Amino acid sequence: MSRICQITGKKVITGNNVSHSHIKTRRKFQPNLHTKRFYIPEEDKWIKLMVSANGIRIINKKGITDALKDAKAKGYYKG
Repeated sequence: MSRICQITGKKVITGNNVSHSHIKTRRKFQPNLHTKRFYIPEEDKWIKLMVSANGIRIINKKGITDALKDAKAKGYYKG
């Protein structure tokens, strides 16, 4: 599974490691992803999502149903 948040769409980005002598080598910045289970009371079932820390905050603020609806509209979640 690719390292993309299913709520916010955050993914791996690239940049440079910069040494003391300013020699630049390419590197990857990984998102802070966690595999977490969420309970949807309307459907009476559990779902497993790979979400970033920011995605967990969004779910806590909006609720899982609204967060999933927004993620589906943006194309991040295809469940």
